[in-house]
Amino acid sequence: MKKLILDYKTENICCYLCGSTESDYFLTAEDDLTGMPGRFIFVRCRSCGLIYQNPRLSIDEVKRFYTDDYIAHRKNEKLGPLSPLYSWAMGKHDRDKIKLIEPYVRLNSDSCVLDVGCSVGTFLLLLKKTYHCSIVGVDFKDTTYYPGFNEIDFHLGLFYEQKLPAYSYDLITMWHFLEHDYRPRESLQKAQECLKDKGILIIEVPRLDSLTYKLYGSRWPGVQSPQHTVLYSKKHLLEIVKKEGFDLVDYLAYGAFPAYFYLFAGAAFKMLKGKGLTLKKAILPYFTGQLFLAPFLLFEKYLNLSMQTVILKKV
Repeated sequence: MKKLILDYKTENICCYLCGSTESDYFLTAEDDLTGMPGRFIFVRCRSCGLIYQNPRLSIDEVKRFYTDDYIAHRKNEKLGPLSPLYSWAMGKHDRDKIKLIEPYVRLNSDSCVLDVGCSVGTFLLLLKKTYHCSIVGVDFKDTTYYPGFNEIDFHLGLFYEQKLPAYSYDLITMWHFLEHDYRPRESLQKAQECLKDKGILIIEVPRLDSLTYKLYGSRWPGVQSPQHTVLYSKKHLLEIVKKEGFDLVDYLAYGAFPAYFYLFAGAAFKMLKGKGLTLKKAILPYFTGQLFLAPFLLFEKYLNLSMQTVILKKV
């Protein structure tokens, strides 16, 4: 059995949503994706019910878990004849992000977009290619060695500590960022400060009260400890954005991230039991399963499979 977090520098924290220090045990999980050692505890706040990791790793410690094998940082993979299929799938993810935002914001050459947790920057580069807009990215991992970063105004570090201009962005996106964030309310406050009047904030996170969580429990890919520090239900996601004064434009029980990944990865995590998911071994069964389930996945928007997205307006 893998050790608990005793070998890492940890810190006890209060609830991100209400500030209470009273909580009860919820589950124990591990890094099923990369297989790095450690078992991590999530608790339920006695006051508001939010599920969060406590104790959590210090910022310096958790950075060790964001290796180049972490899925968000895998831009180019040598996968033999399947490499083009992999590249297409990663590109489709960015194209689906654009499809998701198009009904809510009109972008053009005068627009400025900030992507928080921009990773390898492919979404921002596609935005610039599509709309000729200005693009800005923030991430606490330096990925500027990837191609194209010379076109991005990149800021390295924690979002809530960045010196970014106020009232400057037409759109801020947080694609699977908030569940990683150590100070989510401060990040939402920072977004309020940076958005132009009536600017749009889009947040996508895993949804705890979803079908795939019910299927996989502590092996649910949305747990992904220790990188994920908060597990948001619909109720708690809406509560935290409301506390920071955003006006809800729309709530979607899906996202740009493929729900099928959670179906596949959760099953794999159950079988592997913390050994880590090897992309080269998983790629063929992944796409085979996706093809087999394609008719079912046409209805993912109505099935509450794994994702949730909120579209918010600065009032």
